[in-house]
Amino acid sequence: MLKKLIFAMSFFMVLTISGQKINDKDVITAAAEKLRLAMISGDKSSLESLILPELTYGHSGGHIDDATEFVEKLVSKKSDFVTIDITNQNVQIVGNTAIVRHHFYATTADMGKTPGDVTLDILLVWSKIKKDWKLLARQAVKAEKKK
Repeated sequence: MLKKLIFAMSFFMVLTISGQKINDKDVITAAAEKLRLAMISGDKSSLESLILPELTYGHSGGHIDDATEFVEKLVSKKSDFVTIDITNQNVQIVGNTAIVRHHFYATTADMGKTPGDVTLDILLVWSKIKKDWKLLARQAVKAEKKK
């Protein structure tokens, strides 16, 4: 009887832990979608709610923004995303850190520049703070074609 009880408790613990990981992947996917929409809208409060103050945001050209510069560029339309399409997204969770990779295709209308297209591969690093996932780091590299 005791063995059956221990087995049953172990089984439910495994289900609970597995369920949390799946739920966290869903939450990360939703956070990445909120970030995509916030980058298009340039809404300051939405952007700030998704990032950590320690954010390091790496561009494919080599420039690195801190959290303040990242938000300011999008709010001021210095960086203006008209559309952003994300494909081939993969989420991996290790403890309280999530690694998200995806292909990023966007049309831009940056202030003072000719409208353009951007094709990138992106690495996002999210950190779980209490119950929320916040963006800690982003790095982009140029991709050859839309995937």
